Amino acid sequence: MQAVAEKVAHEIIDLIDQDKLVLPTMPEMALKVQDAARDPDAGIMDLSKVISHDTALTARIIKVANSPLFRAPREIEDLNMALSRLGMESTANLATGLAMEQMFQATSDIVDKRMRDVWSSSSEIAGICHVLCKHYTKLQPDQAALAGLVFQIGVLPILSYAEDHPSLLHDSITLDSVIKEVHPRIGVKILQEWEFPSELREVPLHYLDFNADKPKADYADIVTVAMLQAWSGSNKVNDIDYMQVKAFNRLGLDPEIEASEAENLSEEMEAAMQLFT
Repeated sequence: MQAVAEKVAHEIIDLIDQDKLVLPTMPEMALKVQDAARDPDAGIMDLSKVISHDTALTARIIKVANSPLFRAPREIEDLNMALSRLGMESTANLATGLAMEQMFQATSDIVDKRMRDVWSSSSEIAGICHVLCKHYTKLQPDQAALAGLVFQIGVLPILSYAEDHPSLLHDSITLDSVIKEVHPRIGVKILQEWEFPSELREVPLHYLDFNADKPKADYADIVTVAMLQAWSGSNKVNDIDYMQVKAFNRLGLDPEIEASEAENLSEEMEAAMQLFT
């Protein structure tokens, strides 16, 4: 890493260690949804009451319930039908993900574009995670989608920091180096503060550990493979030997034919990638 990028990275890490870096807070609607989902005395009607206060979120959840991903036997016409179809936990995870989109905005045009790019790529990867999880693991697809949405969440405070440091903001090479170096650690801290499930908290730290030895696939593996599929052919991953990435083996996928296998799931994949857009 360049000397300047290394210096900035250390400065940001020091701010994290001293709890002086402002971390993003979960949107209010996402908090309310999570509270309702975690309440042992709450039911689908309670969650429905929370979500129904947000008409845009309600409409998007009904749209998701009608997508090819869930193949409802008849059209879902209202929120209660959608929740009955999706289930309480899946609805809560989807609603949390949908509510998070508002976080990826900024006042500066440069930062706003970068944040929207992060959301766009995370949304695409979240959709791929959903399909991979459903077909190649016994894990929860909605949790996998949420993992795909948050594996880059640590980028947000770095971009906010850059917004206050114009010299860094206008040096894209240095900024990219800082993001690559620091965002996983910040991501873990954010997810811990948000009280995300333990199996999701470490995803930002482990999705790039291509040589990790594990007894079975986890959510970090799903994000790894989804990311490599989404970015295949781009300069982001052109120096990675897919054959050496152990996550493919744990998912039972051949890195050389994953694209043709994905074609068999094209309708489902397309629907999944539109979940959060």
